[in-house]
Amino acid sequence: MTAFRAGRTAQTRRGRLNPLTWLAAAGSTAAITTAAASWQLSVAVVAACLCLSLAGGTGRRVLPAAAAVLVPLGLSLLVLHGLFFPEGRTVLAEWGPARVTAEGLGFAGQRILLLAAVVMALLLFSFSVSVPDLVAALSARGVQGRFAFVLASTLTLLPAIAARAHRIRQAQESRGLVVSPGLASRIAAFRVQAVPLVLSLIEDAGTRAAALEARGLSNAGPRTSYREVPDSGPQRTARAVLVLAALAAVVLRLVQAGAGG
Repeated sequence: MTAFRAGRTAQTRRGRLNPLTWLAAAGSTAAITTAAASWQLSVAVVAACLCLSLAGGTGRRVLPAAAAVLVPLGLSLLVLHGLFFPEGRTVLAEWGPARVTAEGLGFAGQRILLLAAVVMALLLFSFSVSVPDLVAALSARGVQGRFAFVLASTLTLLPAIAARAHRIRQAQESRGLVVSPGLASRIAAFRVQAVPLVLSLIEDAGTRAAALEARGLSNAGPRTSYREVPDSGPQRTARAVLVLAALAAVVLRLVQAGAGG
């Protein structure tokens, strides 16, 4: 029975993508989408990430985590660009120095879609990749064990941040925090919740560093990995193409910005 389970596990692992392929896909998608700054591409990336998360069975975790990240950031973008957009000409409403303009709302909508595409791509990677496989793959390519573990932990931290933010809000609501439907109340509540969230992340980073030091991951010298992560020639080629495409998109964006300036 044990040999059968081991064989099934090895067979399942062979059929999965290498974690570096997931990393290259997520990173290049974020870079290309940001460089393109096209709302059509952002919508296509969000739709693709939704389909992949639902097909992979991670939709129930990706969607709440994405909402926890995007809702406060989206509201802040709406307030910043929707009310105080200097290039706005079509005024829809006005309250003193604050003006709601069609151009400001359009710019905020594009930035929200761009942010949603990047967040969804990174969250899909975070919930789909295996952290032990990612650490083993990075170590096999010369990345030091401590750096590999920290990098893998950082890349998979977004779901933990979303869950922790939800727990902090529940704790504060149990102590009397009231979040009304108004925008000002939501912004004030977000500010109150952001402080304990950042402090808890700093404390967690210190705990992780102490644990890594205790396990000797900072020591220099050769390392032996007992975890085999399969790879293939087509995947290595795909990773190279993705990295080159991301670099080309960034360079093209910089050239266009320089020519426009």
